[in-house]
Amino acid sequence: MAALEDPNAHPAPLTPPPARLTRHLLLLLALSGLLFFLGLGDMGLTDRDEGRNAEAGRAMFESGDRLTPTFNGELRVAKPVLLYWLMDRSYHLFGVNEFAARFPSALFGLGVILLQYLFLAHQREQTVALFGALMLLLNLEILGLGRMALTDSVLIFFITASLYGFWLGLHGTGAARRWIWAFYIGMALATLTKGPVGIAVPLIVAALYLTWTRRWRDYWQQGLPGAGLALVILLAAPWYAAMFYLHGDAYASAAKANTIGRFLSPMEGHHGTVFFYLPVLLIGFFPWSALLPVPLYRTLRDWRRDSARGSAPPPHELDLFAALWIVGVFLFFTASSTRLPHYIGPLFPAAALLTASFWSRGLHEPTLKGLRGSIHLMMGLGYLLAIGVAGLPTLYANSVTTIVREFPLAGQVGLGNGPYLATAILLLGITLVGYLGLNEERRGGAFWAAGATVAGLALTIIVVVTPHINRFVIAPPQELAYAAGLNLAPQDQFIAYGVTRPSSVFYAKRPTLFVPFGEEDKIRAALKERRRVMILLPENAQAKLPEEATALVPLLKRYGYVLLANQPMITVPENAPKPPPLLGH
Repeated sequence: MAALEDPNAHPAPLTPPPARLTRHLLLLLALSGLLFFLGLGDMGLTDRDEGRNAEAGRAMFESGDRLTPTFNGELRVAKPVLLYWLMDRSYHLFGVNEFAARFPSALFGLGVILLQYLFLAHQREQTVALFGALMLLLNLEILGLGRMALTDSVLIFFITASLYGFWLGLHGTGAARRWIWAFYIGMALATLTKGPVGIAVPLIVAALYLTWTRRWRDYWQQGLPGAGLALVILLAAPWYAAMFYLHGDAYASAAKANTIGRFLSPMEGHHGTVFFYLPVLLIGFFPWSALLPVPLYRTLRDWRRDSARGSAPPPHELDLFAALWIVGVFLFFTASSTRLPHYIGPLFPAAALLTASFWSRGLHEPTLKGLRGSIHLMMGLGYLLAIGVAGLPTLYANSVTTIVREFPLAGQVGLGNGPYLATAILLLGITLVGYLGLNEERRGGAFWAAGATVAGLALTIIVVVTPHINRFVIAPPQELAYAAGLNLAPQDQFIAYGVTRPSSVFYAKRPTLFVPFGEEDKIRAALKERRRVMILLPENAQAKLPEEATALVPLLKRYGYVLLANQPMITVPENAPKPPPLLGH
């Protein structure tokens, strides 16, 4: 095996060779571009958050009101405004479509990979930097978040920039101390992305680190806390103040429910036990999660032990910072009553940093304690995941009676060949990881085998699984909503009956009346008015419509969904915009 630079030999920041830096950056750009942007707009918007976010951005783009986010004509305060600003710009560039809605997430996903590499290339040697960037890219959660119209990819970028700025500013000398401003700017922009969590996460991590290392005095002297707090307020507060001024209690009460209320009690059924994030981290950060327990435990143990003995601290305090970053974010979101898998995304850069250091050290020390056990754990997780993926068709078949309530065609359409192809990739890749990783002479190849396995899984999902799911599950109601929007005048009524899909508003490009089962009086009232009415619903729900709807005419049907109207004609105007890409699938 070719000799590698010792990652523990350079505790001071490094100046990487420009040629290798350029090669690594080009590799990361190419791979990130492929995995984040390939087929980004080929799947319809998933419900519910993607549909809500994309529509709020579209409403801002159409109305020109850059201050107040709205959804379906109502104030939307579940998230602050930054994502919608980004979507507004994206719609200007690419038009109103799925690609444009997801473009900000993909762009900031690519950005955080480059940020990870550049930071580590400055602080460590370039092998660690490349490992850390690829580990951050090649995992299921980061790839997923970078391909969805959610706030999380943007949030992760700004929190990562904030905490790396904190580290550089606190440990820098001379002009390098100016990086501390990134700590405060990152917090402000993260707060405009997802609310108080954008301040809470960096402050918790920084406070843990300063307390553990007894560096509070350094921070008060070098961290410019007063000026930094003023900068955060200057950047983030004006939008919040303007919203409160314009909308008063309507904004304040809703914002409180979506921040403090979300933390204190579960919202929309999103709850779980205190162990909820353990499998999320193991699977979401797979396969590198198998490399995390050993360095996480040893870093915290060794620092505490050496500090108690009064001996010199370990050479890489940055590992301790990453370990506390992981612990702080994990515990903070575990303490929250509302739990969702993507909430712990902000800890992934730190996890990639720590695992990259551990792996790089293992290449220099073949007998490094815990490394073989970590490889065995990676293999075990991989084989368990393969078994789970292989069992998806059976699980789907056994659950079809429940799934059909949400997706009417579930009983007639299977999952296709995607699960079997993914299983084959996992089995082959993990077996190769074990063969290479447990051989000290070939161990370096295990990293590339593991990375290729994740890349292969991602491409299988993008190229094979996504088109199949989109065609039969996601696209049908969206296509009918799009057709309805083309044929309804501003004064007409569009109703979505049964399953509530926020994306219907995005595709219809008009206000939508959502009518759950049991509230059919709203349909009766709409049909009494002298205007055109169209109703989108699952075909198997037609029997639940009120008697007044029996005269409605079916205009279009699409894979288990039907569009009804009180007038029989539907046309596509000659000057109408072209249908979204998903209509061609």
